[in-house]
Amino acid sequence: MGRTFSSRTGVLSPVRVAGLAVAPYIRIMSTRTRPAWLAAVTVLVVAVLCAVVVPSGAAAGAGVARGLDSLASASASASASASAGAGAGADAAAGLGAGQGSEAGPDPGAGGDGWVGTWYSAPVEAEPGGGPARTVRNVVRTTMGGSRARITVSNLFGAAPLDLRHATLATAAAPARTMRTLTFHGRARISVPPGGQAVSDPLTFEVPAAADLYMSVYAAGAVTWHPQALGTSYEVPGETDRAADPGAFAGTTGAWRYVTALDVEGPESARGSVVVLGDSITEGVGSTPGADRRWTDVLAERLRNLRQRSAGAPLAVLNAGIGGNGLLTGRSGPSGPDRFQRDALGRAGVRTVIVELGINDLLSGGERNADALLAGMRDLVRRGHARGVRVLGTTLAPCGGLRACTAQVEAVRETVNAAIRGGGVYEGVIDMDRILRAPDSPRELSPPYDSGDHLHPSDAGYRAVGAAIDPGAL
Repeated sequence: MGRTFSSRTGVLSPVRVAGLAVAPYIRIMSTRTRPAWLAAVTVLVVAVLCAVVVPSGAAAGAGVARGLDSLASASASASASASAGAGAGADAAAGLGAGQGSEAGPDPGAGGDGWVGTWYSAPVEAEPGGGPARTVRNVVRTTMGGSRARITVSNLFGAAPLDLRHATLATAAAPARTMRTLTFHGRARISVPPGGQAVSDPLTFEVPAAADLYMSVYAAGAVTWHPQALGTSYEVPGETDRAADPGAFAGTTGAWRYVTALDVEGPESARGSVVVLGDSITEGVGSTPGADRRWTDVLAERLRNLRQRSAGAPLAVLNAGIGGNGLLTGRSGPSGPDRFQRDALGRAGVRTVIVELGINDLLSGGERNADALLAGMRDLVRRGHARGVRVLGTTLAPCGGLRACTAQVEAVRETVNAAIRGGGVYEGVIDMDRILRAPDSPRELSPPYDSGDHLHPSDAGYRAVGAAIDPGAL
């Protein structure tokens, strides 16, 4: 809001004008840390204002007032910039940038700045016994290419700081030639506080689509992990930094540690990403480990092929599945609503979210009220709309044959599915129940689609789901 200046004649004298205009600069220079160039600016302002012949009349007074407002705004901006610069310097010293100190803070890249997620792993919990120094080589699969890359390192569930000593990025096909060190506000080593995250500086790096990448981290301290990656990564314990070593690691692991996201920027990232918020069916339990045969992998492959035929920009697919996760219950990892912002709406370049949650609420007994489940689904849609994100959903898959899939569970499942199909819940429906169920026994998975546990699909079942999705709905 502009300030009003007055005098008995309606006109301010040049001396008064100079004094008012210079006052903010004097305040800025009141500490010893202000640079000498501000003093030179002050002298120049005084010289110019004292040379101005101030006309008479109310209009002239208004013009002077506007000029003072501009000077005051410039002064305030200079002061704010100086304060922000000091804060950023402190953050850089700690290894964290603005918005990176907390998982609840702004999600870099989610606001349409050209970055798009190409891989994601939803953080689940703190690794029991995690802490000793080690080098972890996380093997991740991209769904979109780009010419620049950045990663996110999370300490969401850590009770102590994460000492991130060295992080690198390389392609699995040519690690020796492509290995690059990642920095965080110009620093290779940082400390990530409990509950926080750190996003690396943009790195010029040719990220291929549909390729394996190595995200290697040498660290000590708290470990936030995704324990069921359904693939093979590598680790080496000890105080020796192996992050930049392109050679093979002896130790293997089936988990992803420390890293939660890989984002890309470039021509291919124009359209954005589809995020799937789900449970173990999205995570891919029952599929062949290490073969990338989840239904989200099938969908990503179809979208890439479609793009190649139409020469349009592709959509990346981000898998935010957590085994055992619930829509309203947090039996394994945070519940759907609790993680919806971080794992879905906060992802870089998100355009559409697919929700595949609810069956574990029924099977675990955490929530067996159909109205409560449907209200939870509608709430996610409402939150998506508030961010301009389209929210689709799946029906609940068959579970007949499981001991926990009682008559009560089946009744609620059928009620929920009927409501989803009837509209008024999601903006679009992927009818997983009808895709997977046996024709002659609709409460059960079709035998070719059953991995053997009567809940999780086989490779063929996952392919059927991925193949049934209409790309136009995305």
